Amino acid sequence: MAQGFLFYNKKANSKSEDLKWWQLSLIGVGCTIGTGYFLGSSLGIKETGPSIVFTFILAAIGTYIVFNQLAKMTAKDPQEGSFCYYANKAFGPWAGFSCGWNYWFSNILIMGSQLTALSLLSQFWFPKIPLWVFACIYAVLSLFVVFLGTKGFDRVENYLAIIKTAAIIMFIGLAAAAVFGWIHGGNGDVSIPRSMDDIFPKGYKGFWISLLFAFYAYGGIEVIGLMAMQLKDKKDAPKAGTNMLIILVIIYVLSLGLATILAPLDQFSEKESPFVTALSDYHLNFFPHVFNGAIIIAGFSTMTAALFGVTSLLVTMAKGGDAPKIFTKKLKKFNQLPLPSFILGGVGLFASVIAALLLPGKIFEYITTAAGILLLYNWTFILLSSFKVLQGNLWDKLKASFGILLIAIAVAGTIIEKAVRIGFFVSLAFVLIIAAATFFMRHKLGKNKPSCS
Repeated sequence: MAQGFLFYNKKANSKSEDLKWWQLSLIGVGCTIGTGYFLGSSLGIKETGPSIVFTFILAAIGTYIVFNQLAKMTAKDPQEGSFCYYANKAFGPWAGFSCGWNYWFSNILIMGSQLTALSLLSQFWFPKIPLWVFACIYAVLSLFVVFLGTKGFDRVENYLAIIKTAAIIMFIGLAAAAVFGWIHGGNGDVSIPRSMDDIFPKGYKGFWISLLFAFYAYGGIEVIGLMAMQLKDKKDAPKAGTNMLIILVIIYVLSLGLATILAPLDQFSEKESPFVTALSDYHLNFFPHVFNGAIIIAGFSTMTAALFGVTSLLVTMAKGGDAPKIFTKKLKKFNQLPLPSFILGGVGLFASVIAALLLPGKIFEYITTAAGILLLYNWTFILLSSFKVLQGNLWDKLKASFGILLIAIAVAGTIIEKAVRIGFFVSLAFVLIIAAATFFMRHKLGKNKPSCS
């Protein structure tokens, strides 16, 4: 998920509002597919087995509702601040402030999740090297890319999106060949589920817990809401989002469905992509290395894009009075680099390195859970804002209410499972920090001005 890339490029692209709806759909697919899907889906498969397919469909419904409401608000009142602006408009400056900082912290955690995923994937080749060593290497490389500036970065992102999509198509083709017996290997038996116990091997509790990881794989949809500002016709935003989600659901359901029938449930681990696990017994010596490399390249681009995002978002928030003014300062000699914001983003990135050093075993699970929950908090802001901004018909309100219910169910699922519960409390700690900051800023926030705009 490439959260925040558009914040960095917003100024450069503000004059080129000629994006067509199908282009936005394809960009959305590229932005959304990340290590949350490539690696994080292993966590969901471990919890619920083949029924992971249904959690992804259910999460797609919730994601569609969120994007549809955001797209309608964009069509009605196009604003660069997007969901932060609408939160401000609906509930006042405190909501815009909270929304902006929640999004900043969620991106920091997403960076940490991506960084940890990259490190875990690198251990596929170098299992004896500690996780934190890889984390340091990727963090420094990411900071270096951001320091160089944005020239040509959008073109690189497009190429890397092609790599991600090509890797998935390659897996689907090979997995289908394995199912039909065209590739020899495996344990000789494709485990097609034939009963409810096969579909839900860990019961409905596992299904409930896995819902968060399915939502996390769709993370990035709110960024497409931001990019809808570049559409030639803003009214095409709902159509772009609908088609994007249809493509994603087809990709996710096909690939995950094939993965779960090609390997036993106990073989899946958060330390390896489920797609590598699924074909590990089919004597395709090239596949694990090619696929692992493709994921690392794609994950690095996603993490770097998120770093671009938190760097630029903080500048935008500072200009709107939602962050200290020092974060508006830029270095003219270094591609207009916002140095204070860049440094703070780097601090957040290296905090993940420290976490990887202290908690090498469970860090990916914890960070992924916390990042996913913070993301859903922002989605709840979007849906709640739509009640006031759109003032739509009963059907729109029922859809938004159902979306909030799905999000609440996904978040609640993390509380009942000990393995991911810490992630919930981490997200809660961030929410409390933001709430405290909002409380102390209440006098300043009393000035009714658009936030994040």
